[in-house]
Amino acid sequence: MTVLFYVLLFLVSVAITLGGCALFTNAIEWLGKRLGISEGAVGSIFAAIGTTLPETSIPIIAIFFGESQEEIEVGLGAILGAPFMLSTLVLPILAVLVLLYARAGKRTARFQLNYREVMTDLTFFIFGYLIALGCAFSPSRLIHLIAAGALVCLYIYYMKVKFTPTGVEEGSELEPLIFDKAADTPSYPMIGLQSFLGLGGLILGAHLFVMAAESMAGLFAMSPLILALLIAPLATELPEMFNSFLWLYRKKDRLAVANVTGAMVFQGTLPVSLGLIGTEWVIASTALMSMVLAVQAVGLCLLQILIGGRWRPWLLAAGVVFYIGYTLHLYAN
Repeated sequence: MTVLFYVLLFLVSVAITLGGCALFTNAIEWLGKRLGISEGAVGSIFAAIGTTLPETSIPIIAIFFGESQEEIEVGLGAILGAPFMLSTLVLPILAVLVLLYARAGKRTARFQLNYREVMTDLTFFIFGYLIALGCAFSPSRLIHLIAAGALVCLYIYYMKVKFTPTGVEEGSELEPLIFDKAADTPSYPMIGLQSFLGLGGLILGAHLFVMAAESMAGLFAMSPLILALLIAPLATELPEMFNSFLWLYRKKDRLAVANVTGAMVFQGTLPVSLGLIGTEWVIASTALMSMVLAVQAVGLCLLQILIGGRWRPWLLAAGVVFYIGYTLHLYAN
């Protein structure tokens, strides 16, 4: 009976997340249109920050308000697990969905992207995450604090780059605002209300998912490390995943991919800076491996663009071997 309850809780969390996703993505698109901001910036800044801020509270609470070393380790796991999950699981899933939607006749089997924007996001992520990775090999608190400041500045500069106009924008067709379908151009208060309620649905759905995941982990005596690096990030990345899945289905590839790559830049800089400030930044070898794999996975994504000029979905989907291999390694140990 207990397992059945948790399964139902999973299903309810997914339903709530989907509803919140529909509201949030629709509202955030209209916000970008009203402000005259490119789709790439809407996805990588507005949508990415909106869906990552709630989950950032996990490492903040664990690191700055936790009273045990175990809580600090959970906080570090949450910080490192998110970039790993996005780069080795979420991006490959997007590629698989492109292929599935194409087979179903919903779209072409090819990403429609501005690859210059994608390269910008991935380059910022790799640069920031390599700084974090390098700090794991230095015990100096001064170096950690300098690196934390550098990562904050890097993200600020990233936002400046994303908000800088790059030429004529080709915006995709927008559906009417769900809360004001009769309006040709909805008002800011209605957009804000829908965004707020949609984000609330995403947060509630993710928290219900976390509750179910943690309870199931306890029921099956799962390792705390697996919970911190795999289960918790999977739950907290649900908003980004569902947002991107929905945008991909609607053939809004720029928004779908920018939401993920923008979240990677955010997760690889600001939460990491909190970890550098609030902890000794002593990373266990298994957690360190997740950082190396994330950098390798993103490096291969960049290499695809540099060599072929675009992503090939089947090749991007192959990146899931990093996630599968790491998961099997954790279970084996």
